[in-house]
Amino acid sequence: MSAPVVIFAVGNPSRGDDAIGPELCGRLEGWLESEGLSGQFELIEDFQLQIEHALDLQGRQLALFIDAGAKTPGPYTFQPTVPATGNAYTTHELPPEAVLQVYVQTEKSEPPPAFVLCVRGEQFELGEPLSAAASKHLEAAMVLLAQLCRNPSLGAWERAVSSVDA
Repeated sequence: MSAPVVIFAVGNPSRGDDAIGPELCGRLEGWLESEGLSGQFELIEDFQLQIEHALDLQGRQLALFIDAGAKTPGPYTFQPTVPATGNAYTTHELPPEAVLQVYVQTEKSEPPPAFVLCVRGEQFELGEPLSAAASKHLEAAMVLLAQLCRNPSLGAWERAVSSVDA
């Protein structure tokens, strides 16, 4: 039986602030274990989303995609996402909306409710460490993640979207 919530953390730890997703994944894993919540979540870390990630949505109640964004309003955005319409994507790299659409096409059903947490990054150069600004944004995002994981329900996550937008 799969965990009710799947969390995808995307990014390249060797490219400066692109490490935000993997860094949050590592911190979240430790936090979930310390809180006794790890059984409710499956954490999947990868450099980028692929078609195969649609299979990881099977049997889930919620899905969360975490990534860094170069022009994201700081410190982060948190919003729901839905399947993309059309097939204007490739098999190499997919946005969350395309992964959800692949699920719809392969499973012939709606995917679980899904959200995107995009954390603002500043520097994405190969070999660079996480920037000071990204570290601050990451800390703010971790507070939100803890809130979401304490109450992994669609209603609570929708309320969190509203509070972020306010």
